[in-house]
This record gives sequence, C-alpha cells and structure tokens, in this order.
Amino acid sequence: MPLEEVVTEHFLARYRALLDAEDCAFDELEHAYEDGDRDHFSIDLDAWQAAVARRLTYLEQAGVQLNGSPAAL
Repeated sequence: MPLEEVVTEHFLARYRALLDAEDCAFDELEHAYEDGDRDHFSIDLDAWQAAVARRLTYLEQAGVQLNGSPAAL
C-alpha cells in the first residue's frame, strides 16, 4: 500500500500521541539521570524503550517501512 494511503488524519493523530508519550518518558529518564537516581533511571529507561517500541510497532502495523525494511524491535 502506498504511503499516501497509510497517512491519514487518524494515523497522524495516533502517531502524535505515541511521540508525545515517548517524549514524556524521555523527560522522566533525563530527570532521573540528572538527579543521579539509578533506581528510577533503570525504570524510566525501560519505560522509554517501551514507548519507542510501541511507536515502531504502530508504524510496522500500518505498513510503513523504515530504512527500506519493516520496522524491527
């Protein structure tokens, strides 16, 4: 399916929500790093990686290919 058919307003709204969640998770990770809080850093790192994985999975399910191949987790 051509990319033009995949990218709709609904697709963009959901993708924006996933990007926002990823950004929020990264902010928490950054704060834990700056505070030197190793326990929270590890938890926040996992949360950020999960947010990235959700975004990549969404793209893959929509048929969007990254770097010429399907998104890999």
